[in-house]
Amino acid sequence: MNLRKGSKVAGDCDSLQMESKTSEQTHNIGQKNGEIMESEEVENGKSEPIVPVAMDGPVTAPDGGWGWVVLVSTILVQALTLGFSSCIGIFYADLQTEFQASNQETSWVPSIMTSVLHAGGPFCSVMVERFGCRTTVMVGGVLSGLGMAASSFTHTITELYVTAGVITGLGFCFSFQPAVTILGHYFMRRRGFANAMSSTGTALGLCTLPLLGNYLHTELGWRGSFLVLGAVLLNCCVCGAVMRPLWSHRHRGQPLMNHGPLQPEEEKPKGSMRALWGGLKAALHHHMAFDLLCNNLRYRVFSVGITWMMLGFLVPLIYLVPYATAHDMEQSRAALLLSILGIVNIMVRPSIGLLFSLPWFKGRYIYVFSAAVLMNGLSNSICCIDASFHVLLVYVVTYGLSMSVVGSLMFTVLMDTLDMSRFPAALGLLAIMESVTLLIGPPLAGILVDRTGEYFYVFFACSATVASSAVFLMVSFYCLDRKGQQVPPQVSPPKLASVNNVVPQCQYSSVPTKGDKDKASDSETGDVSCL
Repeated sequence: MNLRKGSKVAGDCDSLQMESKTSEQTHNIGQKNGEIMESEEVENGKSEPIVPVAMDGPVTAPDGGWGWVVLVSTILVQALTLGFSSCIGIFYADLQTEFQASNQETSWVPSIMTSVLHAGGPFCSVMVERFGCRTTVMVGGVLSGLGMAASSFTHTITELYVTAGVITGLGFCFSFQPAVTILGHYFMRRRGFANAMSSTGTALGLCTLPLLGNYLHTELGWRGSFLVLGAVLLNCCVCGAVMRPLWSHRHRGQPLMNHGPLQPEEEKPKGSMRALWGGLKAALHHHMAFDLLCNNLRYRVFSVGITWMMLGFLVPLIYLVPYATAHDMEQSRAALLLSILGIVNIMVRPSIGLLFSLPWFKGRYIYVFSAAVLMNGLSNSICCIDASFHVLLVYVVTYGLSMSVVGSLMFTVLMDTLDMSRFPAALGLLAIMESVTLLIGPPLAGILVDRTGEYFYVFFACSATVASSAVFLMVSFYCLDRKGQQVPPQVSPPKLASVNNVVPQCQYSSVPTKGDKDKASDSETGDVSCL
C-alpha cells in the first residue's frame, strides 16, 4: 500500500515538472530581448518552431562555412556604402554648373549623405530588432538605389539634398550597420580577422567607384551616371539576401514582436506621462548611452576627440578631385589618385589587423591610434606644397597608410573604454555626435573656398583640425592613465579563507585591474575641463 502511494506521489511530481517545463517553454516564446530562441509552439499536438527576429543568442558562431559568404557580402556592402561618397567629387563641377550653385551649396550633397549614414543608427537598430539584419540590408539597398536614380531627375539643388542626401544616406545606414552586426554573429573565434577583412570594403569602394564614376561621367554625363549608380547600389539587396539568420527554418511562424509582450504596453493609460517618460528613458538607455557620456570619463574624452576629428577627416576625399582639376590636371588622373588611396588601404588593412593583434599592443591601442590620427592630419599639409601629380601621389599614400590604422583601431579603442554589453548603445551615441561634424565639415570648407578662391586652404584647415584632435586624445588619455596609477589600491579588511578554498580579497588588493583604475579615475575627475 505504501509502495503504491509512493509511486503515485512520484507520478504527480513528474507531471508537475512536465507542466512547469511546458509553461516555462511557453513563456520563452514571448521574450524579445535580442536572443535567438528555439522555443516551440505546441498546438494540436504539433510542434512548430517560431522564426525569431533578433540575431544574438546562444547559437554558436560557425567561424566558417556560410560565414565566408556573409563576409564577402559585408565587404561589398561596405564598398558600396562607405566608399560611395568619394566619387561624388567627380561630378562636383557639373553640379555647380547645372544648378548654378556655390561650393558651399554643392558640398551639402556629400555632407548630408555621410551625416545621415551615421545619424540613422538608432532607426536602424529598431529595424534590426523588428525585422532582422537580412531584411534591413535589403531595404537599405532599395532606398539607396531609388535615391540615386531619383537624383538623375532633379531640377534644383534642394531636391538633390533630399534624394542623394537624405534617402540615399538612410539607405546606406540601413545596409552598412546590419551587415557589420550579422558578421559578428557568424564569427566568434576569428572575429578580429573577419572585421579586419571587412574593413577592406571601404578601400575597395575607394579603389573602384571613382574609376567607374569617371567612366560613366565621360560616357553618360552626370544624370546618366547617377541613374546607373543607382542600379549598382541595388546590389546591396543581393548581398543582404545571402545574410541568412543562424537557424534552420522548417516553418515560418509569426514574428515574435507580434506576440504577447506588446499587450502590457496597450493596457497603460494614455494620459500617463510617467509611463511615457519611463518608456522614453528605457529607449534612450537601450539605443544611446547618455549615462556613459556623463559617468565614464574615458568614453567622454574619446567621443569628444573623435567628433572633433570628423570635422576634417573625410573632407579631403571630397575636395581632392576638384583641387587637382582646378590646377589643370586631367580628371582621369585625379580619379586615379582616389583609386591609389583605395589600393593602399586594401594592401595595408589586413596586415595591420594581424599586427595589432599581438599581445604587446594590448593597452597601448589609444596611443597608436592617436599617432595615426596625428599623421593623418599632418599629411594634409602636403597638398599645400604643390598640386602636381607626384606631390599628390605622395599625399594619398601617406594619407592611406594613416587612414588604414585609424579605421582598424577605432572600434578597438572604443571597446577598451567600456563594458562590451554597452558597446552598441555607446556606438550609436558616438555615431550621432559624429554626424553633426560630418554634416557641417564640407559646407564650412566650401565657404572657405568661396571666400579665398583657393582649395589648398581647405587642406590646411583639415590638417590643423585633425592634428589637434590627435593631441587632445593623446594628452587626455595619458593624464587619465597617470591619475589611475596614482590612485591607492582599496585594501579590504583581511578575511579568513573558508574551507572551500576561497582566496581572501586582500591577496588581490595590491594589483588593481584596469577597470578599477578607470572607475577610480572617473569618480575623482568630474569633466574634461580638468585636463
